[in-house]
Amino acid sequence: MSAKGMNRRQFLQSSSLAAGATVAATSGAAAQGMGLKALDDHSGRTLLKMTRDLYPHDTLADLYYMVVVEVLDAEAAGNDDTARLIKDGVAKLDGAMGVNFVDLSEGNRLAVLEAMESDPFFQKVRGTTVVALYNDPLVWRHFGYEGPSFEYGGYIDRGFDDLRWVGEPSADASPKAG
Repeated sequence: MSAKGMNRRQFLQSSSLAAGATVAATSGAAAQGMGLKALDDHSGRTLLKMTRDLYPHDTLADLYYMVVVEVLDAEAAGNDDTARLIKDGVAKLDGAMGVNFVDLSEGNRLAVLEAMESDPFFQKVRGTTVVALYNDPLVWRHFGYEGPSFEYGGYIDRGFDDLRWVGEPSADASPKAG
């Protein structure tokens, strides 16, 4: 289809695919040399695995989850209590089954996380993940969310009804006016 005939949804979908390919190509490198300020690489890899286990999306590359680790690292760099909470939390994860958390099977990692649900460390990582992951415009694009629309006048006339795969409703599907 030519660019002239492309609607907004098609443009965003094709842009998302291109961005996703770029992210996938670089995500392995991001996980290798983390370059964290306050946390060591082991803590970073553990937090990366934990965030993926908390909010698993197979189609999201590690790079998206690294944003969460970077937010936690930045907070730990400026707050000794957060740094201690994360250090102690990673130690609890590693000690729960006598094996480093990142080396456990998925089922065992989930069991460890379920047992820690009420722990302040768990709640800190969970809360940070919700905000840092799902407030990321690149993640929005990945899932097809176009972002807030109030500054553009709402969703009317912005393609909310351009679903070509959905047929036009019959005349009796809508209430009669008046």
